[in-house]
Amino acid sequence: MLQSDSSTPSPQFPDKSVTSSELYIGLMSGTSMDAMDAVLVDLSAKLPVLQGQVSRPMPASLRTQLQSLCQPGENEIEKMCQADLAVAILSVEAINELLRATKVEASAIRAIGSHGQTIRHLPAIGNTLQIGNPSLIAEQTGITTVADFRRRDMAAGGEGAPLVPAFHDAVFRHPECARVIANIGGIANITVIPAEAEQQVIGFDTGPGNTLMDDWCYRHSGRRYDKNGSWAATGTICQPLLETLLADPFFSRLPPKSTGKEYFHHSWLWHGITQLDAAPKAEDVQATLLELTVQSLAHDIQTHAPACREVYLCGGGAQNTALVRRLTRVLANCHIATTDSLGLPSQWVEATAFAWLARQTLHGLPGNLPAVTNASGRRILGGVYPA
Repeated sequence: MLQSDSSTPSPQFPDKSVTSSELYIGLMSGTSMDAMDAVLVDLSAKLPVLQGQVSRPMPASLRTQLQSLCQPGENEIEKMCQADLAVAILSVEAINELLRATKVEASAIRAIGSHGQTIRHLPAIGNTLQIGNPSLIAEQTGITTVADFRRRDMAAGGEGAPLVPAFHDAVFRHPECARVIANIGGIANITVIPAEAEQQVIGFDTGPGNTLMDDWCYRHSGRRYDKNGSWAATGTICQPLLETLLADPFFSRLPPKSTGKEYFHHSWLWHGITQLDAAPKAEDVQATLLELTVQSLAHDIQTHAPACREVYLCGGGAQNTALVRRLTRVLANCHIATTDSLGLPSQWVEATAFAWLARQTLHGLPGNLPAVTNASGRRILGGVYPA
């Protein structure tokens, strides 16, 4: 693990495969646990240029295993070890598919940035765990792999997440207008980017993005997600349930703050449902969960970026037509679009961010923003696993 901050010289890695190439691969499997996304990206310019992308579905058995590891259970260590290897193998398969599709040799890639699959994120005790054995990825691909990005920030007193705001700032800042980048993955987070260079970027998790909707949809329909929010659109928002859920202390906490699937999960939702006089219909719960995502996002944008008039969406939630339509109505004073309009497809922003974070590490540059994570300073993140 690198032990440095931004004031130290760039580290010299004993990796003979490191060249002047600025081609990187980014890997991301988020809290939705639906797929392993892999992008090949050229990072030689400010705006990353995608050379190729693949999304390899998460096998149902692995998804179930990973979801069970987000909560305490029996024989956790052995199950975690099995899942650690399975996530790494899935990563290797995605990388090989990507290289075949782009006809790029592994030797041309500078490094892989692997987020790993989060199974526990516990900022209250100062620790977090992402699995997906980076040694195995480096060994089987022959490409230097950078992983375990969160824990160095935590070692410096930070929350370890979100990490994508530093990337958003580097790529999406505009000198004449403030912007909000809203990443709606399993968990939703926002990055507030002021126009003025001297003003700090802030960013934090706002609460559930797709994770509760995906889980509820799967339990009641067998579908992994509610495409376009079409099922939610058939329901009616249950206001008592919405108010009960929004009363959770997380939503009123001031940033920096981060969260995960180990907090916003089915039992959390079910506890809220049991507080009602009668359980709502399944489609009404789905509609309410969509509104929960919208209201928590909109509230934090209005609170922490009141003058901002540009909001750009990325992540899986950007493809949820009903969610975007509702968010557009609630934030009527803002221009809302996806990051596609800024030159980076919304589906691939997060994977690209981890390619960028790998580049930061290999160039001896910090990857965190203390104003976002509450770390004591900027840090070079991640561990390097040479090819």
